[in-house]
Amino acid sequence: MSDTTVKRVPIESQKRLRGLMRDYFVDLDAAAKDTDRRVAWCTSVGPTEILTAFGFDVFFPENHGALLGTRKVSHKLIPRAVGAGYCPETCSYMNSDIGASLNGWSPLQDIYGIDGPPAPDLLVYNTNQCREVQDWFKFFSTRHDASILGVRPPLYLGEVTDEHVTFVKGQLRELIGAIERQFELKLDEAKLEESVAKSSKACSLWREVLETARQRPAPLSFWDGLILMAPVILMRGSDMAIDFYEEMLAEMNQRLAGGVGAVPDERFRIYWEGMPVWPRIRELSEKFFDLRAVVAASTYCNSWAFADFEGGDPLEWMARTSLEIFINRDEVYKQQFLSERFDEFSIDGAIFHNARTCPNNTNSRFGMAQRVREEMGLPVLVLDGDLTDIRFFSTSQSMTNIEAFIEQLEAHRS
Repeated sequence: MSDTTVKRVPIESQKRLRGLMRDYFVDLDAAAKDTDRRVAWCTSVGPTEILTAFGFDVFFPENHGALLGTRKVSHKLIPRAVGAGYCPETCSYMNSDIGASLNGWSPLQDIYGIDGPPAPDLLVYNTNQCREVQDWFKFFSTRHDASILGVRPPLYLGEVTDEHVTFVKGQLRELIGAIERQFELKLDEAKLEESVAKSSKACSLWREVLETARQRPAPLSFWDGLILMAPVILMRGSDMAIDFYEEMLAEMNQRLAGGVGAVPDERFRIYWEGMPVWPRIRELSEKFFDLRAVVAASTYCNSWAFADFEGGDPLEWMARTSLEIFINRDEVYKQQFLSERFDEFSIDGAIFHNARTCPNNTNSRFGMAQRVREEMGLPVLVLDGDLTDIRFFSTSQSMTNIEAFIEQLEAHRS
């Protein structure tokens, strides 16, 4: 093991992000209390741009679920949701979020001094990620007596065809019409195009940030990305997100020029496939740091690196983006995608996270990890765990497995 006295060089953007996040949540709290403003809840790869164009302030419950995970409280809250009839092995984001609501508590109260998640006027989901989101949003629609609308695209696609895109565009138009009728609003097409253009710009900058990790040493890691990706989800379609990633990209380029790596004396480059283990990201980050292995790329952080909007119909871009995300593709596409990323980022080995309550974003259950190992000749480790429920993750066993995996990489290299 390398000298553990070597210190990280902090990423300055993380310090700026704290203030940005505080402003975002405090403003959401104010919006929920202002009768002249409306709040919409949205899934993380949902039709955010439409809501923004209508003037809604947008909240993302998945972010709150991840926050419950990082605060290591999900396992205490999930039993409340189970008591309300939700299966303990369904999405722990959903169950912990429902449990927190039933308990009348949120970490947002302690962190930002606000009441918690803002009460919604409207909830809009997209099942391109999973079906759980519609049941999750239905619970809160009933609890807050708020309108709920959804987009349901074709699932698990290989090729995304024009017919698929046309079908989803039709659903987006229906969504727009329903919002106009229910809230007596009229969509400003120019505002929608502006929102999509800004969203695309932020996503493009985020992709450029992630791609700096192709270089050696990688200036940021997966663990950094899990924190720094917040604006591309929560503030997508805003100038704030664009400004943040422009500054961050400049910082990453400075680190490249100075040879500053996320992991000094970088020895191995790892790909993380699947969800994070939110309650253990600090421990996992420190373990890989000590082993001088950088987790240089991931599917998860790349989920918001959308294709560029080059003008034209903004609904076309939204529909295609909705369909083309990794989680919504078939096994053949996913394996080819991973193969390309392994090459682009000079990956030495891949870790697949088998997230117990997230089958939709777990890709080790139907032979893919084995195929990567056999067909690509790449060492692979499958870690059992969960996105937020700490009861499914054995820290000591996982750390031992990671150490053995690094030894395997050393043997494979020699």
